Amino acid sequence: MTDHKLDAIDRRILAELQGDGRMTNVELSRRVGISAPPCLRRVRALEEAGLIEGYHARINARDLGFEVRVFAMVGLSSQAERDLSAFEAKCRDWPLVRECHMLNGEIDFILKCVAPDLSTFQSFLTEELTAAPNVASVKTSLVIRCAKDEPAVPFDVFEARASARD
Repeated sequence: MTDHKLDAIDRRILAELQGDGRMTNVELSRRVGISAPPCLRRVRALEEAGLIEGYHARINARDLGFEVRVFAMVGLSSQAERDLSAFEAKCRDWPLVRECHMLNGEIDFILKCVAPDLSTFQSFLTEELTAAPNVASVKTSLVIRCAKDEPAVPFDVFEARASARD
């Protein structure tokens, strides 16, 4: 949505939906101070512009039996674009990989993985990840606990920057 300037109401809609994507349009319109029909039109426009990518429930992985969370730092033998793209495609196919980010510096990719237990992760690590084409190195770090897990963007910072430009 680079060609469309977000106004204060659009920014408020995004902040409210990020906090609670399940609220009704009527509740959202009440919170942002406009009537329901224009609120719905704005939400649809934000969706069409790609600023709202979807609506998801935050699932407690541990309560579902996914006890292991691991960050895997992956180095590739080749950083040619076709090799980077091939690795990214492979990551999209692996169910245990929940996030895949390409980095600059010593590490090419960092993967956030979940598994029900260490033996499942170990099997994935040895049979799939380290065996994948172009993978030169993998370093893993087991998550002991999570101190913070916030969705998307800090809207107070976003709002402060937007207000400074207005």
